Formats: sequence, structure tokens, C-alpha cells
Amino acid sequence: MDETTFWACVKHGAVPDRGTPKLSAHALPADLVQLLISKVGLDEAEVAVMSKEDTVARMQKYWAEGV
Repeated sequence: MDETTFWACVKHGAVPDRGTPKLSAHALPADLVQLLISKVGLDEAEVAVMSKEDTVARMQKYWAEGV
């Protein structure tokens, strides 16, 4: 960290970038993935290629129809 970044943090609360990964806006909630795998019976690879909308729709179908 350079001096400018340090003082910006101290004086203004500007937190420096520490290289933490940013979450994708399209990331699936972990609990939804777990439900699709454990309850619905989908493969992890199948869930990995689904969109958020598709996973929600598939879970809703499971809850409504049991399939």
C-alpha cells in the first residue's frame, strides 16, 4: 500500500483494494444450488450451466409438482 492510499483510508475511510474476488451478478445462491442437487437430483455440472432464472424456475416446478 502506498502512502496516498494509506492516508485516504485513515482520513476518509476509503478502504483499499485488497484483491478480494468480486461476486458475479449472475452467481447462484449456494442454498439454491444445494437444493437443486440434493432435493431435485440434478447433477452439479447441470446446475453450473443454468441461469439464475432457470434454477429458480426449476426449483419452483419441484415445489409445485414434486418433480
